Amino acid sequence: MERRKVVDIVLGIVVMGTVGTLIGTTMGGGLMPVAVLVGLGLGVVIGFLGGRRFLVSILAGTVIGGLLAWVLAGPDRIWVGAGAGAAMGGFLGVQISMLLDVRAAKKAAEQAETSPS
Repeated sequence: MERRKVVDIVLGIVVMGTVGTLIGTTMGGGLMPVAVLVGLGLGVVIGFLGGRRFLVSILAGTVIGGLLAWVLAGPDRIWVGAGAGAAMGGFLGVQISMLLDVRAAKKAAEQAETSPS
């Protein structure tokens, strides 16, 4: 396995494991291990498929959401802000990725039209 893929998988495990832990904290009870395991599993799959942009957007959302919650609501609510930030980061990451893919396809089509055949 190439080094880049291993880095993506480890990033996926760290990011999605953290998100699973945050969700498990919210759910409480005996569901914490289930949420963590699901997060770790999703992290491996997303990392294996090369979702680095998606994972980085989730990581940025987690950090920014946690910091905003800390400033606005105090340290007791950091985990709520981090979880909400992770969700928003994932959503925005998917949308931005789709827009970048559409832009790249449009640019490739324009180059194909202008290139001599």
